[in-house]
Amino acid sequence: MPKSLRTPRQHRLQALLTEVRKARELTQSDVAARLGRPQSFVAKYEGGERRLDVVEFVAVAEALDTDPCALLSALLDADAPLPPKADRQPGPATPKRHGSV
Repeated sequence: MPKSLRTPRQHRLQALLTEVRKARELTQSDVAARLGRPQSFVAKYEGGERRLDVVEFVAVAEALDTDPCALLSALLDADAPLPPKADRQPGPATPKRHGSV
């Protein structure tokens, strides 16, 4: 199995995260501020220097005002449109159960 930083799916994830960020008219610095991380964190996952684990993926999706499940579906279906903008709720995020694993 090839390293996941070099696979077509990883490239698709990078492009999708960048495309969603730009569609939301957010800068890398905006997303980084929402995540409480430096701008370089966003630049590295968008540029393919760094992978996201599943917990980070969910946080990034939420920072992009996007449902993580919709974003994952868009990743798996290369012909899918961008996920719709999710409603941001004020205050701390409440974990949601999306079924059992």
